[in-house]
Amino acid sequence: MTDPASPAPQKISEPTLFEKSRKGRRGPLPPRPEAELPSLAECLPESFLRREPALLPELGELQVVRHYTRLSGMNMAIDKNFYPLGSCTMKYNPRINEVVAAMPGFSQVHPLCEADEVQGYLELFHRLQEVLAEISGLPHVSLQPAAGAHGELTALMMIKARLVQKGIAEQRRVVLIPDSAHGTNPSSCTLAGFETRNVPSGRDGTVDLDALNEALRADVAAMMITNPNTLGIFEPNILEVSRRLHDAGALLYMDGANMNAILGITRPGDFGVDVMHFNLHKTFSTPHGGGGPGAGPLAVNDVLEPYLPVPIVVERNGRFELDSDRPHTIGKVRSFFGNSGILVRALAYIAAHGPEDLRAISEHAVLNANYIRHRLKGAFHLPYDGLSMHEVVFTARRQKNFGIRALDIAKRLIDLGFHPPTIYFPLIVNEALMIEPTETETRETLDAFCDAMLQIAAEAENDPQILQEAPLLQPVKRLDEVTAVKSPILTCGDEGQGC
Repeated sequence: MTDPASPAPQKISEPTLFEKSRKGRRGPLPPRPEAELPSLAECLPESFLRREPALLPELGELQVVRHYTRLSGMNMAIDKNFYPLGSCTMKYNPRINEVVAAMPGFSQVHPLCEADEVQGYLELFHRLQEVLAEISGLPHVSLQPAAGAHGELTALMMIKARLVQKGIAEQRRVVLIPDSAHGTNPSSCTLAGFETRNVPSGRDGTVDLDALNEALRADVAAMMITNPNTLGIFEPNILEVSRRLHDAGALLYMDGANMNAILGITRPGDFGVDVMHFNLHKTFSTPHGGGGPGAGPLAVNDVLEPYLPVPIVVERNGRFELDSDRPHTIGKVRSFFGNSGILVRALAYIAAHGPEDLRAISEHAVLNANYIRHRLKGAFHLPYDGLSMHEVVFTARRQKNFGIRALDIAKRLIDLGFHPPTIYFPLIVNEALMIEPTETETRETLDAFCDAMLQIAAEAENDPQILQEAPLLQPVKRLDEVTAVKSPILTCGDEGQGC
């Protein structure tokens, strides 16, 4: 929990390892093996060998350990600070799940083991497939995709494979995307060979049914929708949206990024979704992105089941196997089976909660978001009426009257001990501040954050220069982002710039 009384971090000057380097310094060397190993020249083609040693810093072990320890203290992290990143869902990763994933039976399994040697692991995968199918209301699951966007791409590849098999891929080349969608949605469409067509949102922030009718033509293959959407609003017309798509011969894909708001309350398969992905880090508290790696399992209905990537874990006569004998599969989308350690953590989290507590996750996430909405609604502009789901979107419209942007608010929050929320997204909201508290934060933490935001609102009106120059107390001050974009230093210059 963020400590409201903790002092702001002091400025720390930490040279790079190259600046600390002194010729001849090194850490301990491992003992030489008893048997003589082949040299690199014997193992690799000559063209792969360096002509000169790599220009690496030379330091002792203690210097390196202290360097990275000091740097870690300068970083914000979920273990130190409240991380209200809307849409990204940065919540606590329970340490018990790390302990389970580190057990030798999981952590030391070689990916080339035969099925007979990893029956326990395969049983775990099979169980996770069953649980995700039950949670989503979609009966068939692949655990292979390595991230949420990878799950999107895999789903679109399956939709494309179905169209090819039916001989209508050329006629149906368009995927509909709401204007509030995650940026990965159109990117995944392009990679899968589809064109995108934008569907404007209505005044309430949800899909405009008249605009959907206008966009839903004979060339549409599918629609990608996030529910709740990226404005933190549940789509009340989702059943009608799915009906219209299916009547037109198109499929409905759901971006499962915001499943954290409806877990255990409603199931996408029950409101007409044909395929969805899960972000395990968002919903089931596995490590996020580069701290993971990630996983983006896919759940589908019977229509798309033949096209699932291989392998799938199946149970036959009490034995678990990897099934790759699937004639219409899109093939492999991931080396080996996937990021198995993340799957262990996800099932551990699900098993620890059980059905009732899984629902409570969503209920608490929604409660926390609406608590922040209530406390800050007088100080920051709300672009949409009504209750929020797991995240609330404010804007800096009132603060702009004093020359303050969303970026300034975000920078000032760093000085006050909080990671900034997501800003300038969704793109359809000008000066957006997208706040997601998650269910893992206490009321004390939420109050401390709201107090900081109210302080910032007062500073914007009475002393805007503080915000415009923030952060004031951090090791790294505000960067010249315009120059960084227009004139990036991408290589080492003559005087070592960029190294």
